[in-house]
Amino acid sequence: MGLNRPITVGRIDYANVWPIFHYAEEQLPPERFHIDKRVPAALNRALKQGEIDITSMSSFAYAANAEDYLVFPDLSVSAKGRVNSILLFLKKPLEEVLMGRIALTATSATSVVLLKILMKLYYKAEPSYVTMEPSLDEMLEEADAALLIGDSAIHASWANKERGLTVIDLGELWRNWTGYGMTFALVAVRKEIAQADPRAVSEVLHAMTTSKERSLRNLEPLVAKACAQLGGEASYWTRYFNELHYNFGSDEQAGLMLYFDYAHQLGLLPHEVQLQFFADHAALKVNE
Repeated sequence: MGLNRPITVGRIDYANVWPIFHYAEEQLPPERFHIDKRVPAALNRALKQGEIDITSMSSFAYAANAEDYLVFPDLSVSAKGRVNSILLFLKKPLEEVLMGRIALTATSATSVVLLKILMKLYYKAEPSYVTMEPSLDEMLEEADAALLIGDSAIHASWANKERGLTVIDLGELWRNWTGYGMTFALVAVRKEIAQADPRAVSEVLHAMTTSKERSLRNLEPLVAKACAQLGGEASYWTRYFNELHYNFGSDEQAGLMLYFDYAHQLGLLPHEVQLQFFADHAALKVNE
C-alpha cells in the first residue's frame, strides 16, 4: 500500500496558519512530501481538482465538497471572538453600507459567506456585492465597504490608524451574535489518498500536530518571524497568535456546524454537511 509519488501538502500562505506548519516542514522529508504554498482560494481549487493531496483549506470550501474529503482531527484556525484578520472596512456609516455595496476579497470563500450570513440574518440587510482583488484603496473606490482577510487585513488595519475607517471584526461579531467561536480553516485530505497511503497521511497529521503544540508552547520564534517578514510590533503578534485557536474540539465543531446550517438555510451551501474525520493510521496500529 502507498503512492508511487510524493504527497503534496498545501499550505495557506498567511501568518494565521504558521503554528501548524512552522515546525511541520522539517519533519516531512522533501523526497516524500512536497509543500505547495498558495492563498486559500487557490488551495481549495487545487484540492478539488486533485492537484494536491492534503491542505489547510477554507472551512466553506471543505463543506462544498465534504463527501470527497476527511478532516484532520484537532487542527483548525479558529477564534473564540476577535480574529484580527477577517475585517470589514467601512468608509460610510453602517446604516448606509447595509443598503449599499460591499467589495469582497477574491482570496477566500469562508469569510465571504460569513459576511453574507451576518448581513442577512444579523443585520437583516441585503447589500450588493462585488468581488475584487485584495487592495483596500481600489475596493473602496468601487464600494462603500471592503472585506479583507489574512495578512492584507492586518496591514490595512495598521494603516487605518491614519485613515480612521470604521472596522468590524467578523469573528467578534459572530461571537457576540451566536455565542460561538468561528472556525475559518481546517486541514483535510482527499479520501482516495487517505485510503491509498494512510501511513504517509498520518505522518503529515503528526507533523502538524507536533508543530502546533511546539509553536504554542513558545511563540517567540513565530513572533520574531512575523516582525521580520510582515512588520509590526512583537506585542501585536503575541496577542494575535494568542487570540487564535488551533484545536478543533466540540466547541469549535458546534460553531462551525451552526455556520454550515446558516449557509445552507440561505442557499449559499446546496447541501447539509456532516464532518468526517481521518482515522489516524499510526494510532490505530498502536491500539491494536
